[in-house]
Amino acid sequence: MNISKWWEYITGGFLSFPDEGASPERYKILRRNIVTLMLIVTVVPISLMAFINHHQYQTSLKSEIINPLYVLANKTKHSFELFLEERLSTVRFIASAYSFKDLSDEKTMNRIFRILRKEVGGFVDLGLIDSRGIQVSYAGPYALLGKDYSKQSWFQEAAVSGAYISDVFMGYRQFPHIAIAAQHLEGEGNGWILRSTIDTKKFDNLIAAMGLDPHSDAFLVNNKGIFQTNSKFYGKVLEPCPFSVPQGTYGTYVIERKDHNGREILITYSHFLQPDYTLVMVRPRSAVLKTWFTLKSELFFIYIVSIALIILIVFKLTNIQVNRIKEADEKRELTFRELEHTQKISSIGRLAAGVAHEINNPLAIINEKAGLMKDLVEYTPDFQKRSKFLELTDSIIKTVERCRAITHRLLGFARRMEVEIELLDLNELLKDVYGFLEKESIFRDINVQFQFADALPRISSDRGQLQQVFLNILTNAFAAVEDGGSITITSWEEDLDNVATSVMDNGCGMSEETVKHIFEPFFTTKKGYGTGLGLPITYGIVKKLGGDIKVKSKQGEGTTFTVYLPKKSIRVSE
Repeated sequence: MNISKWWEYITGGFLSFPDEGASPERYKILRRNIVTLMLIVTVVPISLMAFINHHQYQTSLKSEIINPLYVLANKTKHSFELFLEERLSTVRFIASAYSFKDLSDEKTMNRIFRILRKEVGGFVDLGLIDSRGIQVSYAGPYALLGKDYSKQSWFQEAAVSGAYISDVFMGYRQFPHIAIAAQHLEGEGNGWILRSTIDTKKFDNLIAAMGLDPHSDAFLVNNKGIFQTNSKFYGKVLEPCPFSVPQGTYGTYVIERKDHNGREILITYSHFLQPDYTLVMVRPRSAVLKTWFTLKSELFFIYIVSIALIILIVFKLTNIQVNRIKEADEKRELTFRELEHTQKISSIGRLAAGVAHEINNPLAIINEKAGLMKDLVEYTPDFQKRSKFLELTDSIIKTVERCRAITHRLLGFARRMEVEIELLDLNELLKDVYGFLEKESIFRDINVQFQFADALPRISSDRGQLQQVFLNILTNAFAAVEDGGSITITSWEEDLDNVATSVMDNGCGMSEETVKHIFEPFFTTKKGYGTGLGLPITYGIVKKLGGDIKVKSKQGEGTTFTVYLPKKSIRVSE
Protein backbone atom coordinates (compact mmCIF):
# COMPACT_ATOMS: atom_id res chain seq x y z
CA MET A 1 0.00 0.00 0.00
CA ASN A 2 1.56 3.30 -1.11
CA ILE A 3 1.49 6.49 0.94
CA SER A 4 -1.56 8.03 -0.79
CA LYS A 5 -3.64 4.88 -0.32
CA TRP A 6 -2.46 4.56 3.29
CA TRP A 7 -3.43 8.19 3.99
CA GLU A 8 -6.81 7.71 2.32
CA TYR A 9 -7.37 4.59 4.44
CA ILE A 10 -6.50 6.42 7.67
CA THR A 11 -8.69 9.47 6.94
CA GLY A 12 -11.54 7.56 5.33
CA GLY A 13 -11.05 9.53 2.13
CA PHE A 14 -12.10 12.82 3.74
CA LEU A 15 -8.64 14.37 3.43
CA SER A 16 -7.76 12.79 0.07
CA PHE A 17 -6.52 15.39 -2.38
CA PRO A 18 -8.50 15.68 -5.67
CA ASP A 19 -7.00 14.90 -9.02
CA GLU A 20 -5.64 17.75 -11.06
CA GLY A 21 -8.04 19.58 -13.28
CA ALA A 22 -11.12 17.91 -11.80
CA SER A 23 -13.26 21.05 -11.58
CA PRO A 24 -13.36 24.46 -9.84
CA GLU A 25 -14.55 22.51 -6.76
CA ARG A 26 -11.06 21.04 -6.61
CA TYR A 27 -9.64 24.20 -5.10
CA LYS A 28 -12.36 24.34 -2.44
CA ILE A 29 -11.63 20.73 -1.52
CA LEU A 30 -7.89 21.41 -1.62
CA ARG A 31 -8.30 24.46 0.63
CA ARG A 32 -10.47 22.50 3.07
CA ASN A 33 -8.05 19.57 3.23
CA ILE A 34 -4.96 21.73 3.69
CA VAL A 35 -6.63 23.79 6.43
CA THR A 36 -7.86 20.64 8.18
CA LEU A 37 -4.49 18.94 7.95
CA MET A 38 -2.55 21.99 9.16
CA LEU A 39 -4.94 22.52 12.06
CA ILE A 40 -4.59 18.87 13.03
CA VAL A 41 -0.79 18.98 13.05
CA THR A 42 -0.66 22.32 14.92
CA VAL A 43 -3.68 22.66 17.20
CA VAL A 44 -3.84 19.04 18.38
CA PRO A 45 -0.21 18.88 19.67
CA ILE A 46 -0.51 22.31 21.28
CA SER A 47 -3.83 21.37 22.90
CA LEU A 48 -2.42 18.05 24.09
CA MET A 49 0.67 19.76 25.50
CA ALA A 50 -1.49 22.43 27.18
CA PHE A 51 -3.71 19.74 28.73
CA ILE A 52 -0.74 17.74 30.04
CA ASN A 53 1.01 20.85 31.38
CA HIS A 54 -2.23 22.07 32.93
CA HIS A 55 -2.74 18.76 34.70
CA GLN A 56 0.86 18.47 35.87
CA TYR A 57 1.10 22.08 36.98
CA GLN A 58 -2.25 21.89 38.75
CA THR A 59 -1.12 18.78 40.60
CA SER A 60 2.23 20.34 41.48
CA LEU A 61 0.72 23.67 42.51
CA LYS A 62 -1.96 22.03 44.62
CA SER A 63 0.73 19.99 46.30
CA GLU A 64 2.76 23.12 47.02
CA ILE A 65 -0.31 24.91 48.36
CA ILE A 66 -1.71 22.02 50.36
CA ASN A 67 1.62 20.96 51.90
CA PRO A 68 1.73 24.09 54.11
CA LEU A 69 -1.72 23.12 55.38
CA TYR A 70 -0.33 19.73 56.41
CA VAL A 71 2.65 21.37 58.09
CA LEU A 72 0.55 23.95 59.95
CA ALA A 73 -1.99 21.36 61.12
CA ASN A 74 0.71 18.94 62.29
CA LYS A 75 2.62 21.69 64.06
CA THR A 76 -0.47 22.93 65.90
CA LYS A 77 -1.54 19.38 66.79
CA HIS A 78 1.87 18.71 68.29
CA SER A 79 1.58 21.95 70.30
CA PHE A 80 -1.74 20.75 71.71
CA GLU A 81 -0.35 17.31 72.48
CA LEU A 82 2.71 18.85 74.13
CA PHE A 83 0.55 21.12 76.24
CA LEU A 84 -1.65 18.25 77.44
CA GLU A 85 1.31 15.94 77.96
CA GLU A 86 3.09 18.58 80.07
CA ARG A 87 0.03 18.94 82.33
CA LEU A 88 -0.43 15.22 82.61
CA SER A 89 3.28 14.73 83.39
CA THR A 90 3.09 17.42 86.07
CA VAL A 91 0.16 15.68 87.77
CA ARG A 92 1.96 12.34 87.51
CA PHE A 93 5.10 13.84 89.04
CA ILE A 94 3.19 15.24 92.02
CA ALA A 95 1.47 11.89 92.53
CA SER A 96 4.85 10.15 92.53
CA ALA A 97 6.77 12.75 94.58
CA TYR A 98 4.32 12.89 97.49
CA SER A 99 2.81 10.18 99.60
CA PHE A 100 -0.90 9.72 100.14
CA LYS A 101 -0.48 11.04 103.65
CA ASP A 102 1.32 14.19 102.46
CA LEU A 103 -1.31 14.91 99.85
CA SER A 104 -4.07 14.31 102.36
CA ASP A 105 -2.79 17.23 104.35
CA GLU A 106 -4.75 20.33 103.34
CA LYS A 107 -1.83 22.72 103.85
CA THR A 108 0.46 20.63 101.70
CA MET A 109 -2.20 20.35 98.97
CA ASN A 110 -2.80 24.12 98.97
CA ARG A 111 0.92 24.84 98.79
CA ILE A 112 1.37 22.50 95.84
CA PHE A 113 -1.65 24.03 94.10
CA ARG A 114 -0.30 27.57 94.51
CA ILE A 115 3.07 26.55 93.07
CA LEU A 116 1.32 24.93 90.07
CA ARG A 117 -0.72 28.01 89.27
CA LYS A 118 2.30 30.27 89.60
CA GLU A 119 4.92 28.23 87.77
CA VAL A 120 2.93 26.20 85.30
CA GLY A 121 -0.38 28.03 84.87
CA GLY A 122 -3.75 26.88 83.65
CA PHE A 123 -4.66 24.78 86.72
CA VAL A 124 -8.10 25.48 88.19
CA ASP A 125 -8.05 23.04 91.10
CA LEU A 126 -6.27 19.93 92.47
CA GLY A 127 -7.83 17.01 94.33
CA LEU A 128 -6.81 13.67 95.90
CA ILE A 129 -9.20 10.75 95.44
CA ASP A 130 -8.72 7.46 97.33
CA SER A 131 -9.25 3.97 95.90
CA ARG A 132 -12.95 4.06 96.86
CA GLY A 133 -13.53 7.17 94.69
CA ILE A 134 -13.89 9.58 97.63
CA GLN A 135 -12.13 12.93 97.34
CA VAL A 136 -10.14 13.15 100.60
CA SER A 137 -8.24 16.33 99.87
CA TYR A 138 -8.95 19.31 97.64
CA ALA A 139 -7.43 22.70 96.73
CA GLY A 140 -9.47 25.01 94.58
CA PRO A 141 -12.45 27.36 94.34
CA TYR A 142 -15.17 24.69 94.66
CA ALA A 143 -16.59 22.76 97.64
CA LEU A 144 -15.71 19.28 96.41
CA LEU A 145 -14.21 17.72 99.57
CA GLY A 146 -15.82 14.36 100.26
CA LYS A 147 -17.39 14.08 96.78
CA ASP A 148 -17.87 10.49 95.56
CA TYR A 149 -16.55 9.80 92.02
CA SER A 150 -16.71 6.02 92.15
CA LYS A 151 -19.65 5.81 89.75
CA GLN A 152 -18.23 8.15 87.11
CA SER A 153 -16.67 6.77 83.92
CA TRP A 154 -13.53 8.86 84.10
CA PHE A 155 -12.70 7.33 87.52
CA GLN A 156 -13.04 3.82 86.08
CA GLU A 157 -10.90 4.71 83.05
CA ALA A 158 -8.18 6.30 85.17
CA ALA A 159 -8.17 3.24 87.46
CA VAL A 160 -7.77 0.92 84.49
CA SER A 161 -5.38 2.86 82.20
CA GLY A 162 -3.52 4.89 84.83
CA ALA A 163 -4.30 8.28 83.24
CA TYR A 164 -7.24 10.20 81.89
CA ILE A 165 -7.84 13.40 79.94
CA SER A 166 -11.48 14.40 79.59
CA ASP A 167 -13.42 16.17 76.87
CA VAL A 168 -14.17 19.83 77.40
CA PHE A 169 -17.05 20.45 79.78
CA MET A 170 -18.61 23.38 81.62
CA GLY A 171 -17.73 23.72 85.28
CA TYR A 172 -19.66 25.27 88.10
CA ARG A 173 -18.78 28.73 86.87
CA GLN A 174 -19.92 27.91 83.30
CA PHE A 175 -16.62 28.24 81.52
CA PRO A 176 -15.03 25.39 79.55
CA HIS A 177 -12.29 23.30 81.04
CA ILE A 178 -10.90 19.75 80.97
CA ALA A 179 -10.01 17.27 83.71
CA ILE A 180 -6.68 15.43 83.95
CA ALA A 181 -6.27 12.48 86.30
CA ALA A 182 -3.22 10.29 87.08
CA GLN A 183 -3.20 7.11 89.18
CA HIS A 184 -0.46 6.20 91.65
CA LEU A 185 -0.06 2.64 92.91
CA GLU A 186 1.66 1.55 96.15
CA GLY A 187 3.44 -1.70 96.85
CA GLU A 188 0.45 -3.71 98.10
CA GLY A 189 -1.61 -2.75 95.02
CA ASN A 190 -3.41 0.06 96.82
CA GLY A 191 -3.39 3.42 95.10
CA TRP A 192 -5.01 6.74 94.68
CA ILE A 193 -5.82 9.22 91.90
CA LEU A 194 -4.64 12.80 91.71
CA ARG A 195 -7.09 14.86 89.64
CA SER A 196 -6.74 18.41 88.32
CA THR A 197 -8.95 20.71 86.25
CA ILE A 198 -7.33 22.80 83.46
CA ASP A 199 -8.95 25.78 81.76
CA THR A 200 -9.01 25.82 77.94
CA LYS A 201 -7.80 29.38 77.32
CA LYS A 202 -4.52 27.85 76.24
CA PHE A 203 -6.45 26.03 73.47
CA ASP A 204 -7.64 29.37 72.08
CA ASN A 205 -4.10 30.77 72.31
CA LEU A 206 -2.66 27.85 70.36
CA ILE A 207 -5.27 28.27 67.62
CA ALA A 208 -4.67 32.01 67.47
CA ALA A 209 -0.94 31.32 67.11
CA MET A 210 -1.68 29.55 63.77
CA GLY A 211 -2.02 33.00 62.17
CA LEU A 212 -5.01 32.16 59.94
CA ASP A 213 -6.49 34.73 57.57
CA PRO A 214 -9.93 36.20 58.37
CA HIS A 215 -11.69 33.79 56.01
CA SER A 216 -10.21 30.66 57.59
CA ASP A 217 -11.15 28.81 60.75
CA ALA A 218 -9.64 26.22 63.12
CA PHE A 219 -11.09 24.34 66.08
CA LEU A 220 -11.03 21.10 68.05
CA VAL A 221 -13.77 18.45 68.02
CA ASN A 222 -14.05 15.20 69.97
CA ASN A 223 -14.83 11.78 68.53
CA LYS A 224 -18.55 12.61 68.65
CA GLY A 225 -18.18 15.73 66.52
CA ILE A 226 -18.70 18.18 69.43
CA PHE A 227 -16.78 21.44 69.41
CA GLN A 228 -14.05 21.53 72.06
CA THR A 229 -13.20 25.13 71.18
CA ASN A 230 -15.14 27.98 69.61
CA SER A 231 -15.42 28.24 65.81
CA LYS A 232 -15.62 31.56 63.99
CA PHE A 233 -18.17 30.33 61.42
CA TYR A 234 -19.68 27.02 62.50
CA GLY A 235 -20.56 27.15 66.22
CA LYS A 236 -19.59 27.54 69.85
CA VAL A 237 -17.90 25.18 72.26
CA LEU A 238 -19.94 22.00 73.09
CA GLU A 239 -22.19 22.54 70.04
CA PRO A 240 -22.26 19.87 67.33
CA CYS A 241 -20.12 20.47 64.25
CA PRO A 242 -22.36 21.02 61.17
CA PHE A 243 -20.27 18.70 59.01
CA SER A 244 -18.84 15.31 59.80
CA VAL A 245 -15.16 14.79 60.42
CA PRO A 246 -13.69 11.37 59.56
CA GLN A 247 -12.75 9.44 62.68
CA GLY A 248 -10.61 6.44 63.50
CA THR A 249 -7.53 7.37 61.45
CA TYR A 250 -4.32 8.78 62.87
CA GLY A 251 -2.52 11.35 60.77
CA THR A 252 -3.27 14.50 58.81
CA TYR A 253 -5.54 14.63 55.76
CA VAL A 254 -7.05 17.24 53.43
CA ILE A 255 -10.46 16.85 51.81
CA GLU A 256 -12.59 19.08 49.57
CA ARG A 257 -16.28 19.59 50.20
CA LYS A 258 -19.02 22.20 50.58
CA ASP A 259 -20.05 23.50 53.98
CA HIS A 260 -23.62 24.14 55.10
CA ASN A 261 -23.43 27.64 53.56
CA GLY A 262 -22.55 26.22 50.15
CA ARG A 263 -18.94 27.42 50.21
CA GLU A 264 -16.32 25.21 48.62
CA ILE A 265 -13.79 24.57 51.36
CA LEU A 266 -10.63 22.62 52.03
CA ILE A 267 -10.80 20.78 55.36
CA THR A 268 -7.55 19.76 57.00
CA TYR A 269 -8.01 17.41 59.93
CA SER A 270 -5.41 15.85 62.18
CA HIS A 271 -6.28 13.28 64.87
CA PHE A 272 -4.64 13.31 68.30
CA LEU A 273 -3.11 10.13 69.63
CA GLN A 274 -4.14 11.07 73.18
CA PRO A 275 -6.79 12.36 73.99
CA ASP A 276 -9.37 11.50 71.32
CA TYR A 277 -9.45 15.00 69.80
CA THR A 278 -9.28 16.13 66.18
CA LEU A 279 -7.80 19.44 65.08
CA VAL A 280 -9.87 20.81 62.15
CA MET A 281 -8.68 23.64 59.92
CA VAL A 282 -11.09 25.09 57.32
CA ARG A 283 -9.99 27.34 54.48
CA PRO A 284 -12.04 28.56 51.48
CA ARG A 285 -10.95 26.78 48.32
CA SER A 286 -10.88 30.08 46.40
CA ALA A 287 -8.44 31.59 48.91
CA VAL A 288 -6.14 28.56 48.87
CA LEU A 289 -6.10 28.22 45.08
CA LYS A 290 -6.27 31.93 44.25
CA THR A 291 -2.78 31.85 42.74
CA TRP A 292 -3.67 28.83 40.65
CA PHE A 293 -6.91 30.37 39.39
CA THR A 294 -5.07 33.55 38.38
CA LEU A 295 -2.39 31.60 36.55
CA LYS A 296 -4.99 29.32 34.99
CA SER A 297 -6.88 32.31 33.59
CA GLU A 298 -3.69 33.81 32.16
CA LEU A 299 -2.64 30.49 30.59
CA PHE A 300 -6.11 29.98 29.12
CA PHE A 301 -6.03 33.48 27.62
CA ILE A 302 -2.61 32.81 26.10
CA TYR A 303 -3.83 29.46 24.75
CA ILE A 304 -6.94 30.98 23.13
CA VAL A 305 -4.92 33.83 21.58
CA SER A 306 -2.33 31.34 20.28
CA ILE A 307 -5.00 29.10 18.73
CA ALA A 308 -6.70 32.12 17.15
CA LEU A 309 -3.39 33.28 15.65
CA ILE A 310 -2.64 29.78 14.37
CA ILE A 311 -6.07 29.51 12.73
CA LEU A 312 -5.74 32.98 11.20
CA ILE A 313 -2.26 32.23 9.84
CA VAL A 314 -3.33 28.79 8.57
CA PHE A 315 -6.29 30.25 6.67
CA LYS A 316 -4.21 33.13 5.32
CA LEU A 317 -1.31 30.95 4.17
CA THR A 318 -3.68 28.33 2.78
CA ASN A 319 -5.54 30.93 0.71
CA ILE A 320 -2.26 32.29 -0.62
CA GLN A 321 -0.95 28.81 -1.44
CA VAL A 322 -4.18 27.59 -3.06
CA ASN A 323 -4.45 30.78 -5.12
CA ARG A 324 -0.89 30.26 -6.32
CA ILE A 325 -1.70 26.64 -7.20
CA LYS A 326 -4.79 27.82 -9.07
CA GLU A 327 -2.78 30.39 -10.99
CA ALA A 328 -0.12 27.78 -11.78
CA ASP A 329 -2.81 25.37 -13.01
CA GLU A 330 -4.32 28.05 -15.21
CA LYS A 331 -0.90 28.89 -16.65
CA ARG A 332 -0.19 25.21 -17.17
CA GLU A 333 -3.54 24.73 -18.88
CA LEU A 334 -2.79 27.66 -21.14
CA THR A 335 0.65 26.24 -21.89
CA PHE A 336 -0.91 22.84 -22.52
CA ARG A 337 -3.25 24.38 -25.07
CA GLU A 338 -0.31 26.07 -26.74
CA LEU A 339 1.53 22.76 -26.89
CA GLU A 340 -1.62 21.10 -28.19
CA HIS A 341 -1.87 23.60 -30.99
CA THR A 342 1.83 23.26 -31.71
CA GLN A 343 1.37 19.50 -31.95
CA LYS A 344 -1.41 20.06 -34.47
CA ILE A 345 0.84 22.22 -36.59
CA SER A 346 3.59 19.62 -36.28
CA SER A 347 1.20 16.89 -37.44
CA ILE A 348 0.13 19.00 -40.39
CA GLY A 349 3.77 19.58 -41.30
CA ARG A 350 4.40 15.86 -41.39
CA LEU A 351 1.44 15.45 -43.72
CA ALA A 352 2.36 18.40 -45.93
CA ALA A 353 3.96 16.25 -48.64
CA GLY A 354 0.90 14.03 -48.99
CA VAL A 355 -1.46 16.99 -48.95
CA ALA A 356 0.65 18.80 -51.56
CA HIS A 357 0.55 15.71 -53.77
CA GLU A 358 -3.23 15.50 -53.40
CA ILE A 359 -3.58 19.17 -54.29
CA ASN A 360 -1.01 19.33 -57.11
CA ASN A 361 -2.47 16.48 -59.16
CA PRO A 362 -5.97 17.97 -59.37
CA LEU A 363 -4.46 21.39 -60.07
CA ALA A 364 -2.42 19.88 -62.90
CA ILE A 365 -5.53 18.24 -64.31
CA ILE A 366 -7.40 21.50 -64.00
CA ASN A 367 -4.61 23.28 -65.77
CA GLU A 368 -4.43 20.68 -68.56
CA LYS A 369 -8.17 20.49 -69.13
CA ALA A 370 -8.55 24.22 -68.98
CA GLY A 371 -5.84 24.64 -71.61
CA LEU A 372 -7.42 22.07 -73.84
CA MET A 373 -10.79 23.79 -73.56
CA LYS A 374 -9.14 27.05 -74.46
CA ASP A 375 -7.54 25.53 -77.58
CA LEU A 376 -10.80 23.96 -78.62
CA VAL A 377 -12.65 27.20 -78.23
CA GLU A 378 -10.00 29.21 -80.14
CA TYR A 379 -9.67 26.83 -83.14
CA THR A 380 -13.34 25.97 -83.48
CA PRO A 381 -15.22 29.15 -84.32
CA ASP A 382 -18.53 27.42 -84.80
CA PHE A 383 -18.16 25.60 -81.48
CA GLN A 384 -19.35 22.28 -82.82
CA LYS A 385 -17.64 20.07 -80.11
CA ARG A 386 -20.02 21.06 -77.42
CA SER A 387 -20.33 17.51 -76.01
CA LYS A 388 -16.59 17.28 -75.54
CA PHE A 389 -16.61 20.65 -73.89
CA LEU A 390 -19.27 19.48 -71.48
CA GLU A 391 -17.32 16.31 -70.64
CA LEU A 392 -14.22 18.32 -69.87
CA THR A 393 -16.25 20.74 -67.84
CA ASP A 394 -17.63 17.90 -65.71
CA SER A 395 -14.11 16.61 -65.14
CA ILE A 396 -12.97 20.05 -64.07
CA ILE A 397 -15.84 20.34 -61.62
CA LYS A 398 -15.14 16.93 -60.05
CA THR A 399 -11.45 17.70 -59.69
CA VAL A 400 -12.13 21.08 -58.12
CA GLU A 401 -14.51 19.42 -55.65
CA ARG A 402 -11.83 16.95 -54.72
CA CYS A 403 -9.36 19.73 -54.06
CA ARG A 404 -11.94 21.60 -52.06
CA ALA A 405 -12.62 18.55 -49.86
CA ILE A 406 -8.93 17.99 -49.20
CA THR A 407 -8.11 21.60 -48.42
CA HIS A 408 -11.20 21.97 -46.30
CA ARG A 409 -10.25 18.94 -44.23
CA LEU A 410 -6.71 20.21 -43.82
CA LEU A 411 -7.75 23.71 -42.83
CA GLY A 412 -10.45 22.44 -40.51
CA PHE A 413 -7.87 20.33 -38.71
CA ALA A 414 -5.22 23.02 -38.54
CA ARG A 415 -7.47 25.94 -37.60
CA ARG A 416 -7.28 26.77 -33.91
CA MET A 417 -10.78 26.95 -32.44
CA GLU A 418 -12.64 26.38 -29.19
CA VAL A 419 -14.18 23.02 -28.30
CA GLU A 420 -17.31 22.52 -30.39
CA ILE A 421 -19.56 19.62 -29.45
CA GLU A 422 -21.49 17.90 -32.23
CA LEU A 423 -22.99 14.52 -33.04
CA LEU A 424 -20.34 12.33 -34.65
CA ASP A 425 -20.17 8.99 -36.40
CA LEU A 426 -17.04 7.51 -34.83
CA ASN A 427 -16.51 5.03 -37.66
CA GLU A 428 -16.63 7.81 -40.25
CA LEU A 429 -14.26 9.96 -38.18
CA LEU A 430 -11.75 7.11 -37.93
CA LYS A 431 -11.83 6.61 -41.72
CA ASP A 432 -11.43 10.34 -42.17
CA VAL A 433 -8.33 10.39 -39.93
CA TYR A 434 -6.91 7.38 -41.72
CA GLY A 435 -7.18 9.36 -44.94
CA PHE A 436 -4.25 11.50 -43.75
CA LEU A 437 -2.01 8.43 -43.56
CA GLU A 438 -3.46 6.39 -46.43
CA LYS A 439 -0.63 7.29 -48.86
CA GLU A 440 1.99 6.25 -46.30
CA SER A 441 0.25 2.92 -45.71
CA ILE A 442 0.23 2.24 -49.46
CA PHE A 443 3.84 3.33 -49.87
CA ARG A 444 5.05 1.16 -46.96
CA ASP A 445 2.69 -1.72 -47.73
CA ILE A 446 1.10 -1.56 -44.26
CA ASN A 447 -2.07 -3.63 -43.99
CA VAL A 448 -4.71 -1.50 -42.25
CA GLN A 449 -7.87 -3.40 -41.32
CA PHE A 450 -11.15 -1.92 -40.08
CA GLN A 451 -13.34 -3.91 -37.74
CA PHE A 452 -16.13 -1.43 -37.10
CA ALA A 453 -19.26 -2.28 -35.16
CA ASP A 454 -22.44 -2.10 -37.22
CA ALA A 455 -24.95 0.52 -36.12
CA LEU A 456 -22.46 2.07 -33.69
CA PRO A 457 -24.30 4.83 -31.74
CA ARG A 458 -23.39 8.36 -32.66
CA ILE A 459 -21.54 10.20 -29.92
CA SER A 460 -21.61 13.81 -28.81
CA SER A 461 -18.04 15.12 -28.83
CA ASP A 462 -15.56 17.46 -30.53
CA ARG A 463 -14.48 16.45 -34.03
CA GLY A 464 -11.20 18.37 -34.13
CA GLN A 465 -10.06 17.10 -30.73
CA LEU A 466 -10.85 13.49 -31.60
CA GLN A 467 -9.12 13.84 -34.98
CA GLN A 468 -5.94 14.84 -33.17
CA VAL A 469 -6.29 11.99 -30.63
CA PHE A 470 -6.61 9.25 -33.26
CA LEU A 471 -4.08 10.87 -35.58
CA ASN A 472 -1.48 10.80 -32.75
CA ILE A 473 -2.29 7.17 -31.94
CA LEU A 474 -2.22 6.07 -35.61
CA THR A 475 1.02 8.00 -36.21
CA ASN A 476 2.64 6.15 -33.31
CA ALA A 477 1.31 2.84 -34.66
CA PHE A 478 2.76 3.58 -38.13
CA ALA A 479 6.09 4.47 -36.50
CA ALA A 480 6.10 1.24 -34.49
CA VAL A 481 5.50 -1.23 -37.35
CA GLU A 482 7.96 -2.28 -40.01
CA ASP A 483 7.13 -2.00 -43.71
CA GLY A 484 4.62 -4.73 -44.52
CA GLY A 485 3.24 -4.73 -40.96
CA SER A 486 -0.41 -4.67 -39.95
CA ILE A 487 -2.65 -2.31 -37.97
CA THR A 488 -6.20 -3.12 -36.89
CA ILE A 489 -8.70 -0.38 -36.02
CA THR A 490 -11.71 -1.67 -34.06
CA SER A 491 -14.82 0.03 -32.68
CA TRP A 492 -17.56 -1.32 -30.45
CA GLU A 493 -20.23 -0.29 -27.95
CA GLU A 494 -18.71 -0.74 -24.48
CA ASP A 495 -21.87 -0.25 -22.39
CA LEU A 496 -24.99 1.92 -22.21
CA ASP A 497 -22.96 5.09 -21.69
CA ASN A 498 -19.69 4.53 -23.57
CA VAL A 499 -18.23 3.42 -26.89
CA ALA A 500 -14.67 2.23 -27.42
CA THR A 501 -12.05 2.19 -30.15
CA SER A 502 -8.78 0.29 -30.24
CA VAL A 503 -5.73 0.61 -32.47
CA MET A 504 -3.66 -2.58 -32.44
CA ASP A 505 -0.33 -2.98 -34.23
CA ASN A 506 2.20 -5.79 -34.54
CA GLY A 507 5.16 -3.47 -34.14
CA CYS A 508 8.11 -3.45 -31.75
CA GLY A 509 6.01 -3.07 -28.61
CA MET A 510 7.12 -1.53 -25.29
CA SER A 511 8.51 -2.74 -21.98
CA GLU A 512 6.48 -2.51 -18.77
CA GLU A 513 8.70 0.31 -17.53
CA THR A 514 8.13 2.32 -20.72
CA VAL A 515 4.35 1.82 -20.54
CA LYS A 516 4.39 3.38 -17.04
CA HIS A 517 5.82 6.65 -18.40
CA ILE A 518 4.38 7.11 -21.89
CA PHE A 519 1.79 9.67 -20.76
CA GLU A 520 4.39 11.80 -18.98
CA PRO A 521 5.30 15.06 -20.77
CA PHE A 522 8.61 15.03 -22.66
CA PHE A 523 9.07 11.28 -22.24
CA THR A 524 9.94 9.79 -25.62
CA THR A 525 11.55 6.71 -27.09
CA LYS A 526 12.12 8.47 -30.43
CA LYS A 527 15.57 9.75 -29.67
CA GLY A 528 16.57 12.69 -31.81
CA TYR A 529 13.21 13.72 -33.29
CA GLY A 530 10.47 12.99 -30.74
CA THR A 531 9.12 15.76 -28.49
CA GLY A 532 7.42 13.53 -25.91
CA LEU A 533 4.24 15.63 -26.07
CA GLY A 534 1.98 13.67 -28.42
CA LEU A 535 0.66 11.06 -26.00
CA PRO A 536 0.45 13.43 -22.97
CA ILE A 537 -1.67 15.78 -25.11
CA THR A 538 -3.74 12.83 -26.31
CA TYR A 539 -4.28 11.70 -22.72
CA GLY A 540 -5.30 15.22 -21.65
CA ILE A 541 -7.80 15.58 -24.52
CA VAL A 542 -9.44 12.21 -23.79
CA LYS A 543 -9.73 13.02 -20.10
CA LYS A 544 -11.09 16.49 -20.89
CA LEU A 545 -13.79 14.92 -23.09
CA GLY A 546 -14.82 12.62 -20.22
CA GLY A 547 -13.18 9.47 -21.55
CA ASP A 548 -10.30 7.19 -20.67
CA ILE A 549 -7.34 5.66 -22.47
CA LYS A 550 -5.53 2.41 -21.70
CA VAL A 551 -2.45 0.72 -23.15
CA LYS A 552 -1.43 -2.91 -23.43
CA SER A 553 1.94 -3.73 -24.90
CA LYS A 554 4.45 -6.54 -25.03
CA GLN A 555 7.94 -5.98 -26.27
CA GLY A 556 8.49 -7.61 -29.64
CA GLU A 557 4.80 -8.42 -30.20
CA GLY A 558 2.97 -5.11 -30.53
CA THR A 559 0.82 -2.51 -28.76
CA THR A 560 -2.89 -1.85 -28.37
CA PHE A 561 -4.26 1.59 -27.50
CA THR A 562 -7.90 1.57 -26.36
CA VAL A 563 -9.89 4.79 -26.12
CA TYR A 564 -13.18 4.90 -24.19
CA LEU A 565 -15.50 7.79 -25.01
CA PRO A 566 -18.83 8.79 -23.48
CA LYS A 567 -21.81 8.82 -25.78
CA LYS A 568 -22.72 12.18 -24.31
CA SER A 569 -19.78 14.47 -23.72
CA ILE A 570 -19.38 16.10 -20.31
CA ARG A 571 -19.03 19.40 -22.17
CA VAL A 572 -22.68 19.24 -23.20
CA SER A 573 -23.86 19.52 -19.59
CA GLU A 574 -21.51 22.31 -18.66
